[in-house]
Amino acid sequence: MDIIPAIDLRGGRCVRLYQGDFARETVFPDDPVEAARRWEAAGAKRLHIVDLDGARTGAPANLPQIEAIIKAVRAHVQVGGGVRTLETIERLLEMGARRVLLGTRAIEDPALLDEACQRHGSAVVVSIDARRGMVTVRGWQEALPVTAVDLARGLVRLGVQRLVYTDIGRDGTLEGPNLQAIAEIVRQVSVPVIASGGVGALEDIRRLSELGVEGVIIGKALYTGAVDLAEAIATARHMARS
Repeated sequence: MDIIPAIDLRGGRCVRLYQGDFARETVFPDDPVEAARRWEAAGAKRLHIVDLDGARTGAPANLPQIEAIIKAVRAHVQVGGGVRTLETIERLLEMGARRVLLGTRAIEDPALLDEACQRHGSAVVVSIDARRGMVTVRGWQEALPVTAVDLARGLVRLGVQRLVYTDIGRDGTLEGPNLQAIAEIVRQVSVPVIASGGVGALEDIRRLSELGVEGVIIGKALYTGAVDLAEAIATARHMARS
């Protein structure tokens, strides 16, 4: 199971939101590039970058910082937030991103999603963000009348090869992931699932590994020291061997 540190960008800075609320933001002193280097030095093989400004407005707003991170590390970088066009997907891939995450646009424009999957295959990942089991879009600001499970099944039928599932109610809380919701997503689809939201202790890593997720994205717990990245990676490796 991949342990994937998150670097959330807002105004060029590293931040974390509480339950997806832009009014409840914690700004961390780390320079985004230095944070990326630190996580790589601790053993991360993949990094998860989210352009929060882009997620909210619909257009990338932190591209210089994203490009600087990609150039600064050898770790594979996956990027999301404000990815609404094929041109943006291709620009990020040309920068060196290994995966690009679609959220709102994948739901609203199946034709664009189909074209993106045909052109770029497994490099295109869809991020499902949910609150109380219902899908949210536009930077977690708007709820849709569709469940995360139903959306996940539909996306796989359209050809999506990997999903990221975020429980917004747990995101940034350190209260533990929504294991029941994650387990249901994993059971319902035949593609790899990466879990995000709520990790606050090594025990959460163990439980997520037991569910069969491909990876787990960790943000606030790493920045606050609640979880040590090297220990989290070692725990995931131990679970894989046991």
